[in-house]
Amino acid sequence: MYIGTKHSLSYHATNQQPAGIVGRLCAVIPGRANIPRHTPTEDSSNMRTAALLLLAVSAALACEDKRSRRTKREELLVRAKRRWVLSTIEITEEDKGPFPKEISQMYNDKKDTVASHLFEISGAGVTEPPLGVFYINETTGKVYARRAVDRETDKCFHIKFDIKDKSTREHIDKELSFDVEVKDINDNAPTFHRTRIVENIPENSPEGILPVRLNSFDPDQEDTINSTMTISMVSQNPTDPKFEVEKIDNRTAQLKYRGCFDYDKVKIYNIIVKVADHGKPPLSSTALIILNITDTNTHLPTFKKNLYFAEVNEMELRDEFLKIQVEDKDTRHTAGWKAEYFFVSGNEGGIYAIKTDPKTNEGVLSIVKLNDVVRTTNSSVIIRVENEEKLFHCKHKPDPAPKPNTVTVTIKTIDLNDAPTFEKAITHVYQKEEEPPGRVLFTPKVTDIESDEIRFVKLYDPADWVHIDPKTGAVSTLKKMDRESPFVVDNVYKVVIGAIDNGDPPATGNGTVFIHLKDINDYAPMLLNKSVTLCYDIGNTVPVRVQDLDADPYSGPFAFSLDTKDTELKDYWKLDPNFGEEGGLTMVSKLASGNYSVPLEIMDQQNKINRETLTVVVCECGGTGACLIQPLTVNIGGAAIGLIIASLLLFLLLLLIFVCHCGKNFHPIPDSTIDEGHQTLIMYNQEGGSSECKAEPAMFLTTTTTTTRNNTATDGRKMAPPMTLTKEEIEIYNKSNYEEGYSTFDYRSGSRRGNGMYNQDTWTNKMGMYLGSSQHSRYSLQVNQHISDHLHRKLQVLTGGQAEEVDYHPHEYAYEGEGSISRDLDQLSLANLDLEFLNHLGPKFKTLGGICQESIKEKNIQF
Repeated sequence: MYIGTKHSLSYHATNQQPAGIVGRLCAVIPGRANIPRHTPTEDSSNMRTAALLLLAVSAALACEDKRSRRTKREELLVRAKRRWVLSTIEITEEDKGPFPKEISQMYNDKKDTVASHLFEISGAGVTEPPLGVFYINETTGKVYARRAVDRETDKCFHIKFDIKDKSTREHIDKELSFDVEVKDINDNAPTFHRTRIVENIPENSPEGILPVRLNSFDPDQEDTINSTMTISMVSQNPTDPKFEVEKIDNRTAQLKYRGCFDYDKVKIYNIIVKVADHGKPPLSSTALIILNITDTNTHLPTFKKNLYFAEVNEMELRDEFLKIQVEDKDTRHTAGWKAEYFFVSGNEGGIYAIKTDPKTNEGVLSIVKLNDVVRTTNSSVIIRVENEEKLFHCKHKPDPAPKPNTVTVTIKTIDLNDAPTFEKAITHVYQKEEEPPGRVLFTPKVTDIESDEIRFVKLYDPADWVHIDPKTGAVSTLKKMDRESPFVVDNVYKVVIGAIDNGDPPATGNGTVFIHLKDINDYAPMLLNKSVTLCYDIGNTVPVRVQDLDADPYSGPFAFSLDTKDTELKDYWKLDPNFGEEGGLTMVSKLASGNYSVPLEIMDQQNKINRETLTVVVCECGGTGACLIQPLTVNIGGAAIGLIIASLLLFLLLLLIFVCHCGKNFHPIPDSTIDEGHQTLIMYNQEGGSSECKAEPAMFLTTTTTTTRNNTATDGRKMAPPMTLTKEEIEIYNKSNYEEGYSTFDYRSGSRRGNGMYNQDTWTNKMGMYLGSSQHSRYSLQVNQHISDHLHRKLQVLTGGQAEEVDYHPHEYAYEGEGSISRDLDQLSLANLDLEFLNHLGPKFKTLGGICQESIKEKNIQF
């Protein structure tokens, strides 16, 4: 088969003699029969011969296999006959046409008769995407392109050619695969990856390469002039400093500059760069670069003043005694603006320190070390200021770099009255606890250059155990010292004394005395817990924990024992263990639940004994560790029973006296309340006909009128007119005044509530029994006038109920007497009264008047 012009190409194979060792071996030994054999006479070269034989055998086998494969291939080539004629099919992208356009023609000499076969085409551009690009004439084999193609989209088309019999549609020859290449043209302009580039460039960037990289791309065919690119500058604004583009490779370039940036003059640069290819005609594109210049330290800070002055006191620490102001033209709150201060001279002793105020950038001067001067002096301190960031100075500028600015601070140190100085600021003394008071523990040595008169005072003595001599400062004991006191820490008691001179103002020096107290055996061991719980269902032993405030050797281990006075105690209890820091109390025989007192004797290492009683609660715990709740039982002794009997006899005696005194005028309660039936209201509070009791009641009860079933009320004498009451009057007497309140009777619940008093009534329907309970607030008995008024109102109620009128008439329930005749005190006039009689009241009244007059004078009362 042919594509384009017809050419005949045939392959043939020629027999060649094999070369090299293998070739010679194959020529000499066509088979395996000519392999040399080993003979016994060649003993000296057995190993060498064996190796050669092995190599010869391997070579013969390889030569035989190679010859077999070559023979088969030569036979195939000799028998085969080329059927397809191959050549290259090339098309140019973006071809203008006209279309369809012939691009090639297929030939195949397998069949000589053209009319007996047809051509078919398949693959990319035909039966695979992109579709509709190629097609073939079935008879002539001419290949056509239907439209233009884009190489950047489809660089190559893999197509297949077939030849078939027209009648049978069977393949006449094998399928032929072919790649159709697309020829590139310069139809794409190169572009930058970023057409707008924004970068922040520090003002102090060194001259040369900038951190701005330009990356470009051209989709045309690589390694051709269409994809070969050049990046260059187009323009810049402003023009100083000069920017350039340095090429790194075909696609990448770097921006660089010559000169220096000046943030104060220019803050933004606009640069346009271009990338162009070498195609014909050349294509290009541009990109915009925006450089934002950020401010750095190009200006040194300067002091606002050349000289500062300050006054301080000697022996004084001050955080801020002077602020130094500076100016800086760089951007605020940046590293190029923030100031740092340094001492140049005058602070060799480290007395002063300076730090920067982060808000104002001021230098804050402080005193960090005490400075003692004999007299008032002036000193000078030189301070230098710089920035946190190093100063940047452009080398292209003609002026040299400026030097840091300095300032002088004159400090006047005022001499003050120096406090007395103790020879030893801290002194340790030793004392045995519980020693008798009055012993001198320590006498300080104090010096004061400026004063000879010194007095001593006590500044710290929490337990008030010591006395300080005001003239000598001698420290002596005032009370017995207790090592176990809470004011003693680690056996040491602290006392601070002060020495005060007579300067103006007086100065005080401090001295500390640590008193080390030696322990004695002044405390006996004691129980930590006076009561313990023994759960007999868990065990029969409880721990006995002991505390001794003394230290070793006056404390534990302890010896435990039972009180020997009680002989029966050992039958129930024993101590196990009975020696150690903690003892154990064991119940020997099971005891009933209850509380038991066990007297114990506890002895420390120095045989000091303390007798204490341990309360043991014996109970069942049920495995919880706590006693289960037991029913409460009370055992009443003989004295209690006698007291109860005496109280009952006294109550009976008082009741008998009351009956004998009041029983003569007793009026029985009317029987009408007894005859009341079920489900009716029973009148319980009818007081009509009661006995006249001469005893003054502790509290006045209420007068009531109650409605019965037949709407009639009975007081035991006459029938009252029918009426219905839903409220009852309650009269209550208070401490200060008389109050009248009302309460509502609830017929359903049988309860009454009133102002200042709560009553609760209960009854049964069958027997009509009445049970009443009242809870009263605090009341007191009023004067006899109130009692008289109360009796008068009772009589009015009783006499008013005797009328038999059927019609309703007004009824007086509460007569309170005549109105008050008291007048306002302002209406009284004493001008016309003769008050001379007050001078003749007698000696007793004069004594009382004198006492009142003295009281008035003491209280400074003026009329």
